[in-house]
Amino acid sequence: MATKEEMETEILKGLNSDQKRAVLYDHQKDGPLLILAAAGSGKTSVLTRRIQWRVLQGVKPESILALTFTAKAAAEMRERVQKLFPDADIRLSTFHSLAYSILREKFNGKFGWELAGFLKAPKPGEGESERFACALVDHRISPDAISRDDLFKPNLPGNLLKKLEVIRQGVLKTGNIVFEDLIYLATELLEKKSAVQKEIRNRFREVLVDEYQDINPSQYLLVRAILGQNENLFAVGDDDQAIYGFRGADIGNVFRFCKDFPHSKLLRLEWNYRSVPKVLYLANNIFEDKPLLLRKTLRAGNSSKKPIFLENRAPEFWVSEDPQTELLRIVSKIKELREAYDLEFKNFAILVRYNRQRLYYEEALQNFRIPVYREEDSESPEVPGVHVETVHGSKGLQYTVVFYAGLSERLTPGECEGSRKQKKMQLEEEKRLFYVGVTRAEAVLILLYCKKRFWKGRLSEFKPSRFLRYLERPLSEKSHMPLILFKIRVIILVLGYMMVVMPPFLFRCVFMRKSVPAWVEYRVQTFTKYCFKVLRVHIDIENQSALSRVDWNRPVFVVGNHQSYFDIPIVFLTLGRSIGFFAKKELTYIPFLNFWMKALHCVIVDRKDSRACVAIKDRLESSKETVRAFIFPEGTRSKDGTVKPFKSGAFRLATDLNAIILPIYIEGSRTTWETRKSSDTVVVRSTVMEPIDIKELSAEKPINPKTELVPMVYEKYKQISERTL
Repeated sequence: MATKEEMETEILKGLNSDQKRAVLYDHQKDGPLLILAAAGSGKTSVLTRRIQWRVLQGVKPESILALTFTAKAAAEMRERVQKLFPDADIRLSTFHSLAYSILREKFNGKFGWELAGFLKAPKPGEGESERFACALVDHRISPDAISRDDLFKPNLPGNLLKKLEVIRQGVLKTGNIVFEDLIYLATELLEKKSAVQKEIRNRFREVLVDEYQDINPSQYLLVRAILGQNENLFAVGDDDQAIYGFRGADIGNVFRFCKDFPHSKLLRLEWNYRSVPKVLYLANNIFEDKPLLLRKTLRAGNSSKKPIFLENRAPEFWVSEDPQTELLRIVSKIKELREAYDLEFKNFAILVRYNRQRLYYEEALQNFRIPVYREEDSESPEVPGVHVETVHGSKGLQYTVVFYAGLSERLTPGECEGSRKQKKMQLEEEKRLFYVGVTRAEAVLILLYCKKRFWKGRLSEFKPSRFLRYLERPLSEKSHMPLILFKIRVIILVLGYMMVVMPPFLFRCVFMRKSVPAWVEYRVQTFTKYCFKVLRVHIDIENQSALSRVDWNRPVFVVGNHQSYFDIPIVFLTLGRSIGFFAKKELTYIPFLNFWMKALHCVIVDRKDSRACVAIKDRLESSKETVRAFIFPEGTRSKDGTVKPFKSGAFRLATDLNAIILPIYIEGSRTTWETRKSSDTVVVRSTVMEPIDIKELSAEKPINPKTELVPMVYEKYKQISERTL
């Protein structure tokens, strides 16, 4: 039998730093937790490992309640948990199943359904909506006044409630209910019957909720009723994937979480282990207008060595005159990719907005003798086929190659109806639906726009979807602008950008202090992208997935070779995050640069001070912030592109702090400015090397930074430098 230490290692194995924080979270110290889990970030793994961790720490399994939306998801979580704890009696349940069990349980000798006023055991059945509609007519109530799902909803208007009372009593007499009744009635029992409240709240001391963005108001009230004053709530969701508003799901539960639970914390899971970086670039563009405190940046953590992933293809956009032409291209592409990369049909998917589109593509593919997967084939995995799914149906799934069809107005986004406010809300949900479709793609994403197609019984013309504006527009290779004018233009635009954003920063420092770190992070990232767009520079980032293996909750020293003035923005873009950097004191005399260096908490080095290293070490050790800084160990720019000998100062600091060293090799950055010969587009390559954990290296014996660490890191640079020359 495995020891506790071995089981702890097994539970935490393979988790990134943010996932570990989630699994190890302490409710007693920090209160409820909301995890905003981006697409492909491993949220199910985090949920199940959290349950395993709590059981390992001595929490009674029967006191843990995990709520999800489907029986399939609950079964999958149960299977994962039981790999370590096969006998653990953990309640993994859907909302409706839990509510039903409360109604059928005995409390002080009476069933829950008896306490709720039923004369016989309730049972969800068919035909209730029709019977309810007839009852409304009989009692002269407008059919639009209320839906059957809301019959037992609390706080209905008094005049309506009085008319509905007879209908309610009829349901209590017959026991013929709908699923939503279960939620309302169980919640009412928990709120009004002390025996039920005491039993359930004492039983479930830890509550975990999956897909928190999809719960509706009644399910939210059920969670609150179970918790009472208990703060052991572990909620996981993604507001960017809230696509079930038409079912009553309330995305506001995510936005209000910190208000509903004042002592709560917010944690983001941003590492995506599904898609290649260029697909994620498109996904990140979709929500650039979101509030800063809720915004997530998808980061590429997929380390697959398969050729189709290593190519890191940008999303393609196809325009076709008609569906027949489009389909011929799809079939041809499927055959081409299958032959080139040894893919199976099950690796392909066609995603659509509406079910009638799905039926068309299924039939059309079969006419070309392309096998199509059908839901009824799910029990026969030996007959794989191309998946044709609605985007709603594809949620939670992933495919190597995705053809996203119908990228036109009236299809994606779909037609929005109602008042201006309702249309706006529907359009926001359509945008989230587009995001879900994009993030199903692992390696290849092809967006399809068809100018004409038969729709609703007639041939219609369609305009391109407004969502296509999120596609990255590649830089043209050639430019005819004279180099001197090009450089003057770059200087004016870059300095102008730096000046324009200074007033908003100062405003936030005074009136919106909580949002300052997120704002600085966002602005620095947008600034670097803007710089390279103006400079006409394409940054090619290699081995980006190595960043997911860095524990950013510990001190991190990012080191890089130095060739150009633009190396620091290149590092920012490579990391996908903004960190301070070690800078010589003389740089603080440049007004605009000084402003941004302060905003980034840069470490200023006085090279004339012989005790500078000691002073910096003392300052870093006394700082309340976790040290994350970038440094050029060469000390000065290399004018010939070769890597110069490293100074040991930064490595001594890193050793003293037991930090992680993250080496980044930059190739060709001098062509951005110093050796630029024209205004044509240039390519710079940035390679992320594997992180070096000094704490692990020195576990058995202390490591000498000057004689061991510096040569180790320098050798990595020499090897990669020789490969690229």
